[in-house]
Amino acid sequence: MIAHAEALLRPITIRGLTIRNRVMSTSHAPGYGVGGKPAERYQLYHEEKAKGGIGLTMFGGSSSVAIDSPATPWAQVSVVDDAVVPFFREFADRIHRHGAKLMIQLTHMGRRTKDNTDNWMPVVAPSVEREPASRSIPKEMEPEDIARVVRGFAEAARRCREGGLDGCEISAAHGHLVDQFWSPSSNRRTDGYGGSLENRMRFGIEVLEAMREAAGEDFVIGIRMSGDELIPDGLSADDLTRIATEYSRRGLVDFLNVIGGQARDHIAHAVSLPNMSFPVAPFLPIASAVKREVDVPVFHAQRVTDLATAARAVHEGHVDMVAMTRAHIADPHLVAKLEAGRADDIRQCVGAGYCIDRIYVGGDALCIQNAATGREATMPHVVPRTDGRRKTVVVIGGGVAGLEAARVSAARGHRVVLFERSSQLGGQVRIAAKGTWREALTGIPRWLEGQVAKLGVDVRLGTEATAALVEAEAPDVVIVATGGLPNMGHATGAERHAVSTWDVLEGRVEPTGTVLLYDNMGQHNAASTAELMAKRGCLVEIATHDRMVGEEIGTTNQPVHLRELYKLGVVMTPNMELIEVYPEGNRLVAALRNTYTDAEEERVVDRVVVDYGTKPVDALYFALKDRSANHGQIDQEALVEGRPQPGGGEGFQLYRLGDAVAGRNIHAAIYDALRLCKDL
Repeated sequence: MIAHAEALLRPITIRGLTIRNRVMSTSHAPGYGVGGKPAERYQLYHEEKAKGGIGLTMFGGSSSVAIDSPATPWAQVSVVDDAVVPFFREFADRIHRHGAKLMIQLTHMGRRTKDNTDNWMPVVAPSVEREPASRSIPKEMEPEDIARVVRGFAEAARRCREGGLDGCEISAAHGHLVDQFWSPSSNRRTDGYGGSLENRMRFGIEVLEAMREAAGEDFVIGIRMSGDELIPDGLSADDLTRIATEYSRRGLVDFLNVIGGQARDHIAHAVSLPNMSFPVAPFLPIASAVKREVDVPVFHAQRVTDLATAARAVHEGHVDMVAMTRAHIADPHLVAKLEAGRADDIRQCVGAGYCIDRIYVGGDALCIQNAATGREATMPHVVPRTDGRRKTVVVIGGGVAGLEAARVSAARGHRVVLFERSSQLGGQVRIAAKGTWREALTGIPRWLEGQVAKLGVDVRLGTEATAALVEAEAPDVVIVATGGLPNMGHATGAERHAVSTWDVLEGRVEPTGTVLLYDNMGQHNAASTAELMAKRGCLVEIATHDRMVGEEIGTTNQPVHLRELYKLGVVMTPNMELIEVYPEGNRLVAALRNTYTDAEEERVVDRVVVDYGTKPVDALYFALKDRSANHGQIDQEALVEGRPQPGGGEGFQLYRLGDAVAGRNIHAAIYDALRLCKDL
């Protein structure tokens, strides 16, 4: 048991509502809404947390209360009419049957949304001030607009009550309408809703008063807000403490859910949703400062990834409840594991931001390392043991695809042998983690390695598998997860004169002087390698075929990479193709062609580094293919539908996974392994 675990497991009562422990998940937008409703997928995702022992789970980050705050951009929940109430009732029943509580976040996005979705209504805000993130120019709200939106909040609160939810919060964080009224950076009004801080607080007061009247005195209502916007022209810590104390003094809120920062542009967004480049719980002091001044419970979320930090935060009195939202995406059973004395079995969030980054390109929230999250209808969080014959499964390759295949197969009860030709497990993730602030990625293979050891997998390090070694095990199933190796690209001379990002990250090459790094992928590896070389004193230019450096990197990560590259003086050159590398004296010439004009340029440098992704390591797969019963083929329909692969035939079943098939990402490799092996 971790230190001060009892502080986390102690119940808390808020306005007559008793929550069984101090661990929660905040409202967020997983992109699971269907037609503005929280249907089965959305509910199952939260129900898994309730099964896993959470005290309070909150859903519907940015749930809309008016039609000019559309739910569509985030596949979110709309609370604008009574049609949502039956879904709330079904949702609440699911959560309550496991002993947890359920709340929702209500909001009007104001200018922080788009006008070209749903009903094509103009966005509204306190003033005509464009937000960089949404890129929308709003209409300044008239008094009638203000009254209409206040009524929308009140009606939404009534629907939450009628739907059996345990409470709700309004969003006044991340630049939503309530805090747009608060902040001098977005409120330029001169009427009773602008000017002084007292006036700027008025809209939020009217919203909360109307909600209380509509929902009743025994319904829990809170607010999510920043404790310091951390921008020069925004709300200071003093401003926000005054707001927090005034709202709590008036009895408008039953709790405060306090964060640091806001989200009006890309870098501010990345700061308010801190990734692995930040320390754990970086903004806990901001929430703690607010708690000292108010007499209502204070919640806090922002990169609280481990239970030890969460327990300390509550034990020392910094906050009353700790939200471990992304931590529950990684492992929805973390509270149950703590209570059972299995804290070392918790799959800890590494802060990759994959879950959030997907949302901002129109995807659904998925965990980089837990492929069952968001797929609860078809993928198990707890792998069931087989009720059939115990098989022998041979896994070739100890990267994350191979490790997950070994873990799941062993959890099914099979005998598992894993061959890894190197002296350590982890594969490409171990290499990626060498890139400056991305070290936390090592947590992914570290957890998998611990699990396969507990499950008794026969791991043979330093052993390169051959067809003979594999067949000596008399396998029923062979899984090839041999990964990939760097693709050096098609530029003339690159194979002879360039090196890969792997060479730099693994230390086989120590670049000095001037370096051209050509990035054909737009992902983390090139940006991380550029940062690493610049920190070691190289003069680095990163050129890319794309419109900008790191084009494929998501919202919570790309701004951090760009910030570091600018700080380190890295030259960033978009819209270029590397066409040739050749020696000139003791240096190299790199020829680049502009992808729009075909104009060519040359760079004289000391080193050329390239990143073109990987090519599969597949020789063993093809050596085994004709000996297998299924000729190495996966039944795609069965895989996608979550059904077992067909069996039969002479010999073993052969499958290959991850980058041994094609260069993809960590999540794809792990998902391949889980959905194949869960039915072996």
